[in-house]
Amino acid sequence: MIETVEIPAGVREGNEKLVLVTPAAGAKLAALVAREQKGDFLRVKITGGGCNGLSYKMKFVDAPKRGDILVRSAGAMVLVDTKSALYLRGTELDYSDKLVGGGFKFSNPNAKSSCSCGESFSI
Repeated sequence: MIETVEIPAGVREGNEKLVLVTPAAGAKLAALVAREQKGDFLRVKITGGGCNGLSYKMKFVDAPKRGDILVRSAGAMVLVDTKSALYLRGTELDYSDKLVGGGFKFSNPNAKSSCSCGESFSI
């Protein structure tokens, strides 16, 4: 992933206190960026839904939007909108290649409860 990208106007630079990407997740994201070729940025968003009320959404995008917060962590460039940032503060994104229970996992200190699949939570 590109680490020397210039930040466009209207996009703020955040830090790992908002979202921390582990080295394992950073390596997997770099491989996915190369394979998928849908953009160099990972957008992480919180939406309503899921079995606990709120759910995580991730997708690759080409560029940040005005108002986004850009976090560079473990070689990844993560974009978070300001509304999602309220729910994500202090979150760690990890990756495991285990056959059972593997994939990307969010560890969110703000979540009061989460479902067993780890894809939704409540505050």
